[in-house]
Amino acid sequence: MSASIDWAALQQHAKTASLQAYAPYSRFPVGVAILAASGQIYTGCNVENASYGGTTCAERNAIAAAIVAGERQFSALVVYTPQEKLTPPCGI
Repeated sequence: MSASIDWAALQQHAKTASLQAYAPYSRFPVGVAILAASGQIYTGCNVENASYGGTTCAERNAIAAAIVAGERQFSALVVYTPQEKLTPPCGI
C-alpha cells in the first residue's frame, strides 16, 4: 500500500498548509496533509489562541476537514514544520 502513496506530494501539501498557520504565540507553524482512502488529500494548519486550551492543532483541523467532506478512512498523514528536526504529531 505505501508504494502507491506519493509522499513528496503529501509533504508539499503539508508545507503549503503550514504557510496559513496562525501561530503568533509559539511562532511554530505546522501544516498537515492527510490522504483519505478515497485518494483525496485534506490539509490543516495550527490555529493558536491566547487561551491555550482554545488552540487547535493542524492534525485536528485536517481530520475535521476530511470528516466534514464525508471521509472516514485514511491511508497516510504527513506533519510539516519548518525545521530539520523531526516533529511528532501533537498527540491529542
